[in-house]
Amino acid sequence: MFSSVWNFIKRHKKKFIFTGAVVGGVYLLGKYAQKKIKEVQEKEASEYIAQARRQFHFESNQRTCNMTVLSMLPPLREAIVTQLNSESLTVMLKTKPANKLEIWEDLKIISFTRTVVAVYSTCMLVVLLRVQLNIIGGYLYLDNSVGKSAAVRRASYQSPLTPPDVQQQYLSSIQHLLGDGLTELISRVKTAVQSSLGGVSLKQSLSLLELEQQLIWIRAEVDSGRPLSSYMLADDEDVLADQACGLTENDLVTIRLLNETRDMLDSPDLSKVLSACLNRGFSRLLDNLAEFFRLPVSDSAPNCAPDSLSAVSLPLAKIIPIINGQINSVCSETPSHFVQDLLLNDQVKEFAAIVYETFSTPQELQK
Repeated sequence: MFSSVWNFIKRHKKKFIFTGAVVGGVYLLGKYAQKKIKEVQEKEASEYIAQARRQFHFESNQRTCNMTVLSMLPPLREAIVTQLNSESLTVMLKTKPANKLEIWEDLKIISFTRTVVAVYSTCMLVVLLRVQLNIIGGYLYLDNSVGKSAAVRRASYQSPLTPPDVQQQYLSSIQHLLGDGLTELISRVKTAVQSSLGGVSLKQSLSLLELEQQLIWIRAEVDSGRPLSSYMLADDEDVLADQACGLTENDLVTIRLLNETRDMLDSPDLSKVLSACLNRGFSRLLDNLAEFFRLPVSDSAPNCAPDSLSAVSLPLAKIIPIINGQINSVCSETPSHFVQDLLLNDQVKEFAAIVYETFSTPQELQK
């Protein structure tokens, strides 16, 4: 029996060898495929976890942005009111002075100027902080990311990328918007207001539609001047050096961050985002003003809707106090409709994501 089996094996030896080779090859190929599949699965899982961690960090950073904006609105409002103090003029009017008309004219210019400045500067504050905090957020993500390689660290400017001292120096540049930048913006807006409303009599009645047209003219003149980004961040190299307070390693990093911020502020994309914020801001301002231009339903003409932009006209003298008080709504530290419209603006969110993406990738460090 064994002899016949052995003879059978000898006769079919080549087939057995070939079959064995095939089976062995299939086994090895299967093991190799399993290994590769496992590697792919582990890589995908790692990338998913990293992406989820990055997304969580980004969303957390946006909440920080929102809270920072709200915390900066009171000092912004105070800075505007200090430079455009209409309250002192109101007190003077109560004393019935001889130059009452002159004071009213000053109050007209100051009231419109400070409301328009409030809209512009609040929009700028939202956009500037969104850029700055997402630049820092991107770098902090790289500092804190798990598995950051030594090669990436060597390619970076320093370790960590943004030490606390650098962050403090860098974020202090917001003082330009609250200081010299605001003063320059006020001067520009005041000139535009004077040009648009200087010759309008206090007795002249304006509808909401006519008031909107006045604001459009003022905006057109303001926007036709120097780039709005110049009010948000100082562009003089000497000033940047002063802001960085010297030439230590941290100071050089601060200057680099400021230069990167300026690049973002000067980009066409940011110009579109700021324009969208301003459009929404002035639209919300008009919504607030519309509350004072409504006809009582009983007094509405049959063919005139109560909410019509031209249904009601008010003397400019009555509009001035209404305009004057809008700064409390525009620069409100409590989440108002005005501020929420800006913080939740889709274009602001998209641009913030672009900034964060740009500065949270290792490739940025190797340029």
